[in-house]
Amino acid sequence: MYNLEFISQENFRACVLETIKLYNRYMKPIDLQKFNSNIIDPIKLLFDQAVSHKSYEDLIQAELDRQRDKSNNNAIGYFHQNMFQYVKNCVVPKEGWDVIFDNGSYKIYVEMKNKHNTMNSASSQATYKKMKQQIENFPHDYCYLVEVISNGSKNAPWELSVDHVKCSHEHIRRVSIDRFYKEVTGISDAFYQICMQLPVEIEALVSTQKISNLPIDPVYDELKQINPNLLKSLYLLAFNTYEGFEALKS
Repeated sequence: MYNLEFISQENFRACVLETIKLYNRYMKPIDLQKFNSNIIDPIKLLFDQAVSHKSYEDLIQAELDRQRDKSNNNAIGYFHQNMFQYVKNCVVPKEGWDVIFDNGSYKIYVEMKNKHNTMNSASSQATYKKMKQQIENFPHDYCYLVEVISNGSKNAPWELSVDHVKCSHEHIRRVSIDRFYKEVTGISDAFYQICMQLPVEIEALVSTQKISNLPIDPVYDELKQINPNLLKSLYLLAFNTYEGFEALKS
């Protein structure tokens, strides 16, 4: 049974299906090039192994799992953002803002985050400055930092220090996603309704999709081709051009 009045079942399913497809795409095997795309820190891995008493194989598997989980978090971010393309008076721009809501009287420009603690200080300040500039240009509009996982249901001015100066503005607000859905749909429990509908639609769609099994990653074999000793292989991966490390190649 479908119970959402503000999004058609067809559009809701389209958004859910796209997210499932992204998950499926991230289930492809991870090779050494992709595994090391951000350069794995072998010194950290050395300390991790000594303190945790885990094998290098286990630590490498944990890193593979972390990389997949990061990709899946990105997919969830796209899910939350793209849902609003189907909500009345909302658009999802290709760049600039994550969502823009326009009810004819004012606009809300949205930056959306999966969790309330995902931005560091520099990122928070840059986002606030962007919002402040927007409000200075269009003083009747609003800018929202919308958080899916917030530390409580809220819609309040975003207060933080920018360049060591405490800032707050009534039109620059920090808002939990339930309160944002309430504002744009007029339905107080709209986000709750989405959460209740999600498992129904996911179950229906997963049964029609070919879901990839957890792949066998070639990383271990490729590392051992560099050096049978995994730590030495990781050293060579990170420090291949550093002086002295050519000795590990012999």
